[in-house]
Amino acid sequence: MYARILVPVAYEPGVDIGRELQIARALSAHGALVMLVHVMEKAPFYAIDYMPAGWQDELREAIRADLAKQAAGLTQAGVAVLEGDPGRAILDFAQAEGADCIVLASHRSDTTLIGSTATRIARHATCAVHLIR
Repeated sequence: MYARILVPVAYEPGVDIGRELQIARALSAHGALVMLVHVMEKAPFYAIDYMPAGWQDELREAIRADLAKQAAGLTQAGVAVLEGDPGRAILDFAQAEGADCIVLASHRSDTTLIGSTATRIARHATCAVHLIR
């Protein structure tokens, strides 16, 4: 059983983290902390001029609120919205937070493959990684 579990959340059409949360609960030790984490990639420089002022802060808060809503059924939960490259940001956050497990969905329609972010995390994580296909 794990005491600090990270569940990365990618906002894509049709995303449902029910399986990830179910597995995180099953792997949790009594009193475990489950952290839901989303990584916002930087917007392309050419798009920034067309966005209204403060859009990144509004988006970050909307994501944080949605993560908190999804974490409501967990005994002890936390949420974080990070910025940068998803694979690197998740790995750095997991190490900084002392995560002992990452529950990660591959988010690929072809279940025989896993995506580049999942591959990077699985290869370089310093903790256990539970990959869901």
